[in-house]
Amino acid sequence: MVRVGNFFADLPDASGEEITQLLAAFPGARVERIVSQGQASPPDFWYDQAWAEWVVVLSGAAELLIEGEAAPRRLRPGDYLEIPAHVRHRVAWTDPGQPTIWLAVHGE
Repeated sequence: MVRVGNFFADLPDASGEEITQLLAAFPGARVERIVSQGQASPPDFWYDQAWAEWVVVLSGAAELLIEGEAAPRRLRPGDYLEIPAHVRHRVAWTDPGQPTIWLAVHGE
């Protein structure tokens, strides 16, 4: 079955909490749309995933902190990051004034 859609259509309201939507799943990978607006990872929380992740910001802005780095990486539209498995990271900031829309691809 062929599926079609528009990545920017029907955006959920993420002003209260970050929203993650599964767009596609294939053997070995899944694709998600993530919409954030003012959220950050809880203090002292770090993602430590058993799989690699590739993420791109398509609109809005965010800051992502990689464990061991002195400062967060600022991500603007078009900026992407490949995060290897077990590289601890956290979302330090997302733009509270507009939705930050991410495309995330997770290896499995």
